[in-house]
Amino acid sequence: MKLRKMWFNINGADRMVVCCPEKDTLSDVLRRIGLTSVKVGCGTGVCGSCAVILDKKVVRSCNKKIKAVEEYSKIITLEGIGTPSNLHPLQVAWMNCGAVQCGFCTPGFIVSAYALLLENNNPTREEVRDWFQKTRNVCRCTGYKQLVDAVMAAAKVVRGEAKIEDITFQLPEDNECYGKPVVRPTALSKVTGLADYGEDMAVKMPGETLHVAVAQPRIAHHANILKIDTSEAEKMPGVVKVITYKDILANGGTNQMAEANLHERSTVTLPSRKILCDERIFRYGDVVALAIANTPDQARAAAAKVKVEIEQLPEYLNYLDAVLPDSIRVHDDTPNIFCLQPVLKGVALENADNVIKVLDESAHSVEGSFYSAREPHLSIEGCTVQAYFDEEDCLTFQCKSQGQYTSISRIGNSLGIPRKKLRIVNNFNGASFGWSTNAGDLVLAGAAAVAVNGPVALHMSYEEHQHYSGKRCPSYSNGRAACDENGKITAVEFDIGLDHGAYSWGGDHVIEKPVRFTFFPYHVPHVAGLGRVANTNHTFGTAYRSYGSPQAYTLSEALVDMLAEKAGIDPFDFRWLNIARLGETNINSFPFKDYPMEDMMNKMRPFYEKAVAEAKAADTPEKRRGVGLAWGGFNVTEGGTDQATIILELAPDNMILKYDTWQDLGQGGDIGSLMVTLEALKPMGVTSDRIRLIQNDTKVCPDSGMSAASRSHYMNGHATKIAAERLMNAMRKPDGTYRTYEEMVAEGIETKYEAQYLCTATPVIRIDPNTGVGDPTPAYTYVLNLAEVEVDTATGKTRVIRFVCIYDVGKIGNIDAVSGQAYGGISHSIGFALSEDYSDVKKHTNIAASGVPYIKDIPDEIILIPCDNPRSDGPFGSSGASEAFQSSGHVAVLNAIYNACGVRIYEMPARPEKVKAGLEILAKGGKIEPPQKYFLGSDLYEELENIKANPVVFRGDDMFTALGGSTDERFY
Repeated sequence: MKLRKMWFNINGADRMVVCCPEKDTLSDVLRRIGLTSVKVGCGTGVCGSCAVILDKKVVRSCNKKIKAVEEYSKIITLEGIGTPSNLHPLQVAWMNCGAVQCGFCTPGFIVSAYALLLENNNPTREEVRDWFQKTRNVCRCTGYKQLVDAVMAAAKVVRGEAKIEDITFQLPEDNECYGKPVVRPTALSKVTGLADYGEDMAVKMPGETLHVAVAQPRIAHHANILKIDTSEAEKMPGVVKVITYKDILANGGTNQMAEANLHERSTVTLPSRKILCDERIFRYGDVVALAIANTPDQARAAAAKVKVEIEQLPEYLNYLDAVLPDSIRVHDDTPNIFCLQPVLKGVALENADNVIKVLDESAHSVEGSFYSAREPHLSIEGCTVQAYFDEEDCLTFQCKSQGQYTSISRIGNSLGIPRKKLRIVNNFNGASFGWSTNAGDLVLAGAAAVAVNGPVALHMSYEEHQHYSGKRCPSYSNGRAACDENGKITAVEFDIGLDHGAYSWGGDHVIEKPVRFTFFPYHVPHVAGLGRVANTNHTFGTAYRSYGSPQAYTLSEALVDMLAEKAGIDPFDFRWLNIARLGETNINSFPFKDYPMEDMMNKMRPFYEKAVAEAKAADTPEKRRGVGLAWGGFNVTEGGTDQATIILELAPDNMILKYDTWQDLGQGGDIGSLMVTLEALKPMGVTSDRIRLIQNDTKVCPDSGMSAASRSHYMNGHATKIAAERLMNAMRKPDGTYRTYEEMVAEGIETKYEAQYLCTATPVIRIDPNTGVGDPTPAYTYVLNLAEVEVDTATGKTRVIRFVCIYDVGKIGNIDAVSGQAYGGISHSIGFALSEDYSDVKKHTNIAASGVPYIKDIPDEIILIPCDNPRSDGPFGSSGASEAFQSSGHVAVLNAIYNACGVRIYEMPARPEKVKAGLEILAKGGKIEPPQKYFLGSDLYEELENIKANPVVFRGDDMFTALGGSTDERFY
């Protein structure tokens, strides 16, 4: 290797670096000298997280070879723009405009915006958007609107039209903070580039740390393994060890990730996923070996030398192929369809066939078949883990985990380390949206640490991460809906098949979502529905925001629009007729928890009427305009087995210490925990500067549950109320004042209080596996979406020009955090509708190729209207947030496309070529037909009759205890 000494002016100072011109990129060099604000996400120049200013031009440093950089060039990184004690207006604005969420993309955006303001300190909003589009900056969390807000606010200060104080949120003097845009505690470290994410921690680990790369053959989706040859890999320079499944077994591990398939109708009898493949490859992203070496490059080079001999097996890359009668089993212990969940209501409870008669005799009916895509999460930061043995000999994982105690359960005894000796610590996390509920990357790093009995850092390229991590389950669905002559829905039938990919964990739970959220929140008297979930040889299904419900709304909100048209009723008015009113029941035969639907529609009506009028006025043959609606919503909490435990402690300096595992993946676990603690301790007058959060380290923090199921605010808030009451009761003197720490100690009074909240305050009833009757969660959230689109008839390209969301999450805890989830969820929904996909493993290797929306793909005009609807059983009146915002927005976009140009998209995503093909059919006088009714494994009514004839024993909410399980094994 030939090295070169070079001089650069970096952040105003001349610095000498030593580099390898043929190999190093600019980001390599900058990060190596400690400038870790430069984040490398995609590694291919398509995300902008690595943006720096090179000789006055914004460049993506991850694909800028150092040999192409002239010596003595001037380079600016975020470290040179502002520091914690001397912030630039952009950094202040980012913190105060809700522009900081996970924060991984923040340095790149601020650097890019800084360059813009150097050229133009008075940009319009559209000029800001054009700039970020040009610099290829991607944010997966915010939906972009707040980022433009921040630039506009900072520009005023730069121009001298405002002071820093004018764009800074001031804490209220009365300490009434709940609902206010209090700045996130971690925001300062994120806007200054000092927050250390996964790869930043790897750079800063001790020198003895070894590096791990995965051997991911990518030679088949399904094959028997005949031989794994590591001999050549072991001879590569710098290699310490190359391990396979045999090494894990030799160290006392099982090589088997723990699973809890707890649905009564699950046919899974054996855990389906190995840490390292032994006898079979089940999907394209499976790992067969780990190369451990002195440097990341050496590990990666060695991993590439691992050879695998295989015997090809039939490959089923979608649900439809896997459930054909002659398909072989993906896993030997279970049929490919491994779980079923019916839902019956009204006349169907006596006999499912009765629904057919109601459908046939109704005045109007429609039917259709729909496909929702395998949506990739596309967080900019992928898999990166450090593992080591700590001072108490605990195997410790520095990682991204959405459920730390659940991760411990998932690891189980797979590595030969007792559970009590497993410790999970969250790094700063560059978003997840659900994929990090799975601990697959943790066990890989753990296996390497055990094998060398020392610290390791696991690195995956973005392509490796893309193939390794789970995705949203694709769905194939058939449905029919009917209404009477007045437009009131009379009955529905639906059959939804979820493709859960190669592994089954979580499939027994996700299958409950379609039978809860199809036709939510309408009143439907008679229902015959079925959810099915199957293994295939594609990547496995895992959690993704609004887990399992987008597949339901894909069918139901399309059918609602189709039925409205058939009945000759405006789609808004049709929905108004059919939303549930007080006392009317959901499809699971229970009353809705809340009835905000009329209020939400009344709030939406003027936006709808304006949008329809404007679309009509702007519609041209070249640019067709349309408006689409979609109801949505999601559950709050994991149900009857859910719990959250937190600790409040009075410290010697009279600070209040809050211990919890409210995992922050960008949604705001830090600010959420602070807000509920402030509110709970409000009687004592505690201000935010007296609260210190100690979070997300299982060694010192109790199990507060997963950051999932829109549960954290609800559950942690309740637990915090209990702990705060205990602490305040202990501190309270007879005269009503409060003791200091010294007084508590002097009087022998405990200063530390743990509290657990169990999800039992509001009665819940699990979904019956035979009928679908039940009421499994104590709270819900609701959204009503409106999308306005423009369709270019020459190309078929769809542009969303405005989006309106009316929402009810109960009382808001922090408006910026809730708005951030709304904007972000809406941006994901637009991407889901139009472009996002992970079906072609050779093509969908990075975020750009997989259809991530850039800023010009998301409208700047996103209007959020909250409903003031405090919950009587929620902490401080709050319910939950986040997931409803991604439940159904995609269907509003698809319905708007149909309204604009008459092309109904039955199979997502609505790529331009698909819309164009539909326009061409219509232009020739043809009709766009739905897909032929999908074969999902058997006839719907035959399967429902078989379930009725073969009922299973329903174990209710006690099934976890009955199976020897625990709440931390529950997949949300």
